[in-house]
Amino acid sequence: MSTLTLSPESQYVAGVVLLTIVTIEFGGWFVSRIVRGDVPMTDFQQAFSRAMHGHAGVLVTLSLVCLVLADAAALSGVFGWVGRLGVPVAAVLMPLGFYLSSAGRDVTRPNSMIAVVWIGALVLALGVVTLGIGLLLA
Repeated sequence: MSTLTLSPESQYVAGVVLLTIVTIEFGGWFVSRIVRGDVPMTDFQQAFSRAMHGHAGVLVTLSLVCLVLADAAALSGVFGWVGRLGVPVAAVLMPLGFYLSSAGRDVTRPNSMIAVVWIGALVLALGVVTLGIGLLLA
């Protein structure tokens, strides 16, 4: 049986990512209040709240997988950091964009802060493409 050993870089990022799960738990509690009708929101805001929470949870989980894969590909230097941080940074930017673009009273469509979601999507793409190529070349 082999043991999994993370690089110091991946171990540090994994520790930080795991600590963010508490904020996602809080988000789940808040979404449950929205669904119960305890927090007045438009249908649009409810949808963006669910998208915010869903993206955070999925991307944090993917972040942890990507750290193991970055080490398996022996990524180092700039490529190592892009491969390790692309997904966790997207896990912050995308939910933040959903929140900022739907904040306020009686909002029914996203404001200009929706751009933060797309910036997060770009960072996500850079991270997974870097990691994918690194794995193919390893």
